[in-house]
Amino acid sequence: MPSTPVSPGRAPSSLRTQITIGYTAALALPLIVFAFLCYVTFSRALVTRSDAFIGDALSVFVREVAAERMQARSSLDAIHTTLNEVRFRDVRVLVRNSAGVVVASTAETDAGLGGDGDRVLTALSGADANADTLPRSIPAPDGGVRVLTRPVMLGNERFLVSGAYPLRDLAAVLSQIRTLFIVAIPLLLLIAALGAYLLAQRSLAPVAAMATRAEEITAQNLDQRLPVGGGAELMGLARVFNELLDRVEGALEQQRRFMADASHEMRTPTATLRAEAEVTLAREHRTEAEYRESVHVMLQSGQRLARLVDDLFLLARADAGHLALRAEPVYLEELVHDAVRAVVQVGERRGVSVELRHMTQAPFHGDRALLDRLLLNLLDNAIKYSPAGSTVEVVMGEVPGAHIVAVIDHGSGISPNAQARIFDRFYRSDAARVRTAGSMTDGAGLGLAIARRIAVAHGGTLELAVSRPGLTEFRLTLPSAAAAAATTAYDE
Repeated sequence: MPSTPVSPGRAPSSLRTQITIGYTAALALPLIVFAFLCYVTFSRALVTRSDAFIGDALSVFVREVAAERMQARSSLDAIHTTLNEVRFRDVRVLVRNSAGVVVASTAETDAGLGGDGDRVLTALSGADANADTLPRSIPAPDGGVRVLTRPVMLGNERFLVSGAYPLRDLAAVLSQIRTLFIVAIPLLLLIAALGAYLLAQRSLAPVAAMATRAEEITAQNLDQRLPVGGGAELMGLARVFNELLDRVEGALEQQRRFMADASHEMRTPTATLRAEAEVTLAREHRTEAEYRESVHVMLQSGQRLARLVDDLFLLARADAGHLALRAEPVYLEELVHDAVRAVVQVGERRGVSVELRHMTQAPFHGDRALLDRLLLNLLDNAIKYSPAGSTVEVVMGEVPGAHIVAVIDHGSGISPNAQARIFDRFYRSDAARVRTAGSMTDGAGLGLAIARRIAVAHGGTLELAVSRPGLTEFRLTLPSAAAAAATTAYDE
């Protein structure tokens, strides 16, 4: 999901502010809904109480009228007598006949209706004589009046008895409740916002510390790390960022070593070229043989420099994932046989023999030139560290889904400390393995690194299977033809 762009000239709000606003808004909505529901519920409860009060008054009135009428009085006499003798607290009673004409009512001073008595009387007088018994409210500036009407049969006559109750006290109570909510809700939200701000500030303090430390980290002090603190999420973020710094530091350190080692390796052939050229130019009279010798020395230095540049370029392409394979059907046993033939004379010059101990048919799909280079690097490395009179053995085998090529020498072995770095570029374990001159390369420390990159590019592996005094085995594992073809197609 794309992030929302920030308008030009508008600074983005801080996370602390966003948390505060979000928390306050999330609290405000339920508070307002709760206050509204409380107000409505309380208002309905008060109105229901008023209706019950009016209903009780009307029940008493009807009962008293019925009692008076039993004394052989007329219905109107019973109604007037009851209204004069019975006092209904805060309730005004009004009686209409079937035609809707008011025939009797309590005194206005007894009902507590104040100046609204005439208005109530007018409203009740104009009401439908057949109106239902549902209570209704008559609004007024001071709260209005609640009215309840009941039909009553007195003998053969039908009357409508209405009770009116003033809502001044109810309106005053509801007004106080509204005032309480209007004052309390903003105050509660203000307190909540302050608490949310302080809580966010405390929770984000580790983030601020991490940001401060991150600003201090430069290429010169990549050993610094972010403080790991706060909650689980922040601790996870700090660990991930520190792991990223570890990788960046390792990559930069590898780059520094690479540049230093490359400069060191290039210094010798370039110095030789320069020195030989200066000596050749300084001497005016030299024989043809001397010139040829000087040119031969410069040619060797140039070839060494060219090989080094080619190796570095191949490693750079492999690291960038751009090592394109010119894949074609090949037979590994033929490649191994050709590589052994190519190094036999090199081994003989050093007194080392190279033998094929076991061969199997191994159809494969890969880059012939790169595979040749891989095998030659392995064989040259084995010859380089083999003592005179020993034998380098090449053994081919097969496991389910893969071909195995093992190159074994009987030199002094690789020390345990050096085994972990044996495939690093420019690394040479000369302290543990004694080598002699006469190999195919001058030993820049790139052969095994290149060999492993080529093996990985073909979907295989190259590992140091075993190394101890008198026995060192490098094992190349390549997938079978079908697996290799699938891997190559994916890489391309």
